[in-house]
Amino acid sequence: MKTITIAGGSGFLGQALEHYFSKKGYHIFILTRNPKRDNDLYWNAKDLGDWTKILEQTDVLINLTGKSVDCRYTEANKKLILNSRIDSTHALELAINLCEQPPKMWFNSSTATIYRHSTDIQMTEKSGEIGDDFSMNIAKSWENAFYAITNPKTRKIALRTSIVMGKNGGAMTPLKQFVRFGLGGKQASGMQKVSWIHELDFARAIEFLIEHTELDGNFNLAVPHPTNNKTLMKAFRNVMNMPFGISHPKWLINFGAKLIGTEPELVLKSRNVIPQRLTDHGFDFVQSNIENALTELLK
Repeated sequence: MKTITIAGGSGFLGQALEHYFSKKGYHIFILTRNPKRDNDLYWNAKDLGDWTKILEQTDVLINLTGKSVDCRYTEANKKLILNSRIDSTHALELAINLCEQPPKMWFNSSTATIYRHSTDIQMTEKSGEIGDDFSMNIAKSWENAFYAITNPKTRKIALRTSIVMGKNGGAMTPLKQFVRFGLGGKQASGMQKVSWIHELDFARAIEFLIEHTELDGNFNLAVPHPTNNKTLMKAFRNVMNMPFGISHPKWLINFGAKLIGTEPELVLKSRNVIPQRLTDHGFDFVQSNIENALTELLK
């Protein structure tokens, strides 16, 4: 039986992966600050401890650790967002190199937000233009930390993940609420691209990369054809049988983001990200049409 250890695996994405891989016969361990179950192990996401022993029996390590970016970018939050990503990555690098039998494979989270705002140019792993603002610099620092230390016996992949659509969390939760209260119109121009991936394809892509032992480096996890904000919100309204949705001009988004304690870039940035390396190596998506995906997730 193969073993997967998921660092920071108690959230929405970690639980989606645990559900998928445990059904495939994998044994799953979760590294978390709040262990509650037999397969949970305590770690504080920066220091070595008893959790390091589990890496000796781990085939695949997946690191999802990092403070959510769904917050106001105050100086304190910026520091937490950066440090939570860098500290956990460094701790895992060190722990791996102290193993006699280290994990054969290590996935580290990154983000599709590493690429600049674009409505026209498609961002592939090879030709995507990496920008220069707080979010993009966080992503660059995260990947730099991941690749900075050589782990000679471990294959490494950075997951440049787009918005993950799933039943139990992530972006679906606030978007459903907007639509339910009649606020599910387009946001700003509505033309900003939305790169997304279904939670099942997120897990399937990781499984695909585990099996393709010749692959490493950066991978975009997103459907081949991004939708846009206007189409996304219309799809939500259609699936939820909501006949109308009030649109949000940019000034209202800026005001509303302050009110609910988040940043407007989460809906205003155009993410035009293409999974070139996955499709080049033969990965097939189960869900790539946004309305079909929402129909399946909201039933």
